[in-house]
Amino acid sequence: MSKNEVTIIIDGMGGDFAPVETVKGVAASAAKNPGTHFIITGPQVAIAAELSTHGNLDNVEIVDAPDVVDMGEEPGRAVRSKPNSSLVTAARLVKEGRGDAFISAGNTGAAMAAALLNCGRVAGIKRPAIGVILPSATGRFVLVDAGANADCKPEYIPQFALMGSVYAEQVLEIDRPRVGLLNIGGEPGKGSTFTKEAYKLLEESDVNFAGNVEGREVFEGQADVVVTDGFTGNVFLKVVEGVGKMLFDSLKENIAKGVTTKAGALLLKPALAEIRRRNDPEETGGAVLLGIDGVAIIAHGRSSATAIANAARVAISSVEHDVVGRIKRGAA
Repeated sequence: MSKNEVTIIIDGMGGDFAPVETVKGVAASAAKNPGTHFIITGPQVAIAAELSTHGNLDNVEIVDAPDVVDMGEEPGRAVRSKPNSSLVTAARLVKEGRGDAFISAGNTGAAMAAALLNCGRVAGIKRPAIGVILPSATGRFVLVDAGANADCKPEYIPQFALMGSVYAEQVLEIDRPRVGLLNIGGEPGKGSTFTKEAYKLLEESDVNFAGNVEGREVFEGQADVVVTDGFTGNVFLKVVEGVGKMLFDSLKENIAKGVTTKAGALLLKPALAEIRRRNDPEETGGAVLLGIDGVAIIAHGRSSATAIANAARVAISSVEHDVVGRIKRGAA
């Protein structure tokens, strides 16, 4: 491993389809990125057996971590009681300087706890937040917070906006991203006591604040970064995922009903495939835990190999664009 080589660490046992899909995703990413070093954490024998089916990959290493944090375990207790788990080991290797980023599709709460315990927060950042990239009519936007902080204070919101802006600027390559506050109306006086106070603080901040944005307007591209509390953000994200799945499932069901619709579907297939790709959560590469002193990517629990490979892509990009360093400078 060269001194300047990016190293990505992957929790080999995190997720419903680990280690098979996880290792497959790492292997695909390793083949595509020969200049990047990958470390998979997990039981040595099990990971090695899976990895052997993907040929000789010189840029992939295994670090033995015999324990596994289950999806249903209480996060704090699991992290403390299983220091040799694949998840905690992945976070610890970042802390020790053996890697630049870690990825886990396992227990989300435990991944957050492991990141906080091992990497700590960026100085000046009061609460880390989950950032998720979503599609809009004009491109893509970042939703922050998507679930890290169910209980929020208004003063957290400008920091979420700062971190989301850095991420949008560096990873999505959006110059001076517009920040919108998710609210029930566009006027400054709309919303709860919480959103009214957050609005004032955003106006006083250094971010490019564009005002309130309603839920129905978010996907029109009115903001490049949409900020909210973690409870609202997570509900918003889950509703979007559910509605998207329902619409595509209904479309498939109706297409299968007749010859005419099947013929039409053949003509529309390329366009439908592109729409599905842009709206597929697996294409986003997972969520980034912003505000941690290290790059931490939280992938969906049902991540396939494609999702893991895309999570690695996001991790590499975040490291190369120095997202953490830029957040540090913004929070100083």
